[in-house]
Amino acid sequence: MDNIDKRNRLDEAPFNYRVTKNNAVFLDYFGKQVKILKGKEAVQFLKKVNAAENEKAIQLIMAKITGNFKRGNERNHNSGSF
Repeated sequence: MDNIDKRNRLDEAPFNYRVTKNNAVFLDYFGKQVKILKGKEAVQFLKKVNAAENEKAIQLIMAKITGNFKRGNERNHNSGSF
């Protein structure tokens, strides 16, 4: 995992998720909603999160699902918009 997060961006825990009562999963990046998972996609995500070894692994799962977070083109969370 150390080779994946070379700049240690996931140590800040920028991602968060919420599960609704109808099992939809909302993914947030620094408090801003960036993706909604429903149905099979949400179930698969929750299985991966429950099997993750630690918080950094969970952060990596969320980064991969939201896309484009490993190429360095993610915006600074202080920029005002996502």
